[in-house]
Amino acid sequence: MVIAIINEHQRLLTCIGFLSTLSLFIGLLIMPFFIAAIPDDYFKKTKRPSSSSNAYSITRFMTKLFKNLVGLLLILSGIAMLILPGQGLLTLFIGILLIDYPGKYPLEKNLISYPVVLNGVNWIRRKQKKAPFTLSSTDEKT
Repeated sequence: MVIAIINEHQRLLTCIGFLSTLSLFIGLLIMPFFIAAIPDDYFKKTKRPSSSSNAYSITRFMTKLFKNLVGLLLILSGIAMLILPGQGLLTLFIGILLIDYPGKYPLEKNLISYPVVLNGVNWIRRKQKKAPFTLSSTDEKT
């Protein structure tokens, strides 16, 4: 039964596998630029740093809308990739980090406070010739 389905949809499965591999490599190529764009003191503050402009504009609204729609699309794609070929958990995780929701900043601070995560992200920042992230002493985990 499963073999018959695979044989019947071999071309589609090959395309899905190719797109999945391509998305993995594109993600690996662009992630360092996103990590380097974050200010080094971003995680030192107790609240999320506000954007440079407090005024609401149509451009800011459209940017937030686009970012949240992409995040939602990634979450839905990640859920689908849990069953289909692809990096489902990674795609789901990136989607969750993209969308805006209450409590997101404490979650980000908690995640970056793990030494293995902080060391990995700071290694990427060093390669991009950026200062490492600094955390408040209360945020660091051992």
